Amino acid sequence: MAELTAMVGFQAIAADMATAIAVQAGQLELNVMMPAMAWNVLHSAEILKNTMRVLATKCVDGIVANEERCRYYANATISIAAALNPYIGYAAAAEIAKESVETGRTVTEIALERKLIDEKTLREILDPLRMTEPHRRRKGAQQSLKKAD
Repeated sequence: MAELTAMVGFQAIAADMATAIAVQAGQLELNVMMPAMAWNVLHSAEILKNTMRVLATKCVDGIVANEERCRYYANATISIAAALNPYIGYAAAAEIAKESVETGRTVTEIALERKLIDEKTLREILDPLRMTEPHRRRKGAQQSLKKAD
């Protein structure tokens, strides 16, 4: 299904190019290329519509995320160490990220072990949900972050 979708996308891109060239060939605004332009645009819309319908029913419908695995990946990524920069500095955060890669342990585990920040504040800083939805920041965490300064 993915390959089919790619092929249809390529076809639509080619039709777009043909349409663009036809537009340029409309000498003296006579629009002699109008049939070619119309056919390419309508054909592309039709094949894209059909492909999206088939892709949805045969490939996407029914997919359910494994929430536990997604949560693991969100917490296990080393990029999460960047959130520590304002609190412990770039060098220390980079060392934690490097150790995470070398050992396979999470950034949170290593940061807790090094005791650079108290656990409650660390968990708030490294909360992926808070990172993606900053307006969810809780009052208690704001107060503990101020104390850490």
